Amino acid sequence: MTYKSPLILSFVALMLSSCSTYQPTKIDDICKIFWGETDWYEDARAAHNHWGTPITVMMAIMKQESSFRADVRPDRPRFLFIPLPRRSSAYGYAQAQDPAWNDYKKATGNRGHDRDDFRDAINFIGWYTNKSHRRLGISKSDPFRQYLAYHEGWGGYSRGSFNKKPQLLNIAAKVKGQAEIYNAQLVRCTAGLDKAVKGWF
Repeated sequence: MTYKSPLILSFVALMLSSCSTYQPTKIDDICKIFWGETDWYEDARAAHNHWGTPITVMMAIMKQESSFRADVRPDRPRFLFIPLPRRSSAYGYAQAQDPAWNDYKKATGNRGHDRDDFRDAINFIGWYTNKSHRRLGISKSDPFRQYLAYHEGWGGYSRGSFNKKPQLLNIAAKVKGQAEIYNAQLVRCTAGLDKAVKGWF
């Protein structure tokens, strides 16, 4: 039997749309990102409240790492036409590598985390930056140094490995600039987002 009821078709369309992964298109505007999916704002706000890292710092790091793509991985090098193993296990919104992700799961006591889930990824960045603050004394509001520690790891940062990587320093400066832009934008839309999120309940 074939069902052609408009109600059934509408329900199926709603279910399919709810399963699709949100992909923001205006990634330079944090207000447009959050207005496109207010659940992301709730998740980012929850991570900020838990770990203390500003939303704008976490989002600037995520933008640099994945451009807010859920399933991105580093490219696989090739030898002639043969794909070789990836040089890194980084995956997902936060580009978290396996060792750091496993440490995060152990530290938070939740084995159900997924790197391609925005809530888990933004919480991971909050956890990591909080740990960088505790271990290295980096302010949670310092996107430049937080990104260096995020990229190089705590040991690499302690050794000053970034000092030999001028391109990385330029990228960290870019993250800093993006965080500042996001901060100016978020000031203008926070009240509206808070009201919209509260309004759902």
